Amino acid sequence: MRTEAAVTSISWVPSEAVTGATKLPFESGIAHYDEPPPDVIEDLAELREGDRFRFANHLQAWTEVKDGRIVDYGQAGEGLIGSTTLRLGRRRAVFQAVPLPDLQPPPVVTAEKVTFVQTAGGRTGVPAPRRVRRAPFVQFSAPLAWTTVALEIQQFVGDAVMAVFGAPVPMDDHAGKAVEAALAMHAAQGKSTSDGGTRACLSSSSG
Repeated sequence: MRTEAAVTSISWVPSEAVTGATKLPFESGIAHYDEPPPDVIEDLAELREGDRFRFANHLQAWTEVKDGRIVDYGQAGEGLIGSTTLRLGRRRAVFQAVPLPDLQPPPVVTAEKVTFVQTAGGRTGVPAPRRVRRAPFVQFSAPLAWTTVALEIQQFVGDAVMAVFGAPVPMDDHAGKAVEAALAMHAAQGKSTSDGGTRACLSSSSG
């Protein structure tokens, strides 16, 4: 029996995420905020062409089970990086971001499951101001961003998705963000179930 699964992480810039001096180019119309991604992602390439996100991390994986044992497995997927569009009057300029190599460590295989991991990201196409501790206390540099996603396919359960918060980049409120994501998934699952979808189990842990 073959089991296939996929997980996608999308990074975009909502208005609530921009504060301080970095808000000026957005409010002046030079840069732009991003609309929230759709509830169902059907075509990542189309979203990238429409300048709908900054970074995306898409991981696909499969396992083959025979006679109660995992006999084969594999993974695919890649990171997709968008562009930065700046506008000044009627003029518009598009700056392509710089991708980093995707990292796909060997899957962790046990008798009951296979865990796949992928890290993807890069640098934005345009430098942005950020605060630093030394004079002049502001530095213009292209931000570096990446995400790590993990996908676990179990022998009997099927596919499971694991999201990691606070790694590899530390987050001050990683626990709160994890809970917010779980609650949003729970709400989305309720709607899917009412429409005839399949039930799913959610859990969170720290360590």
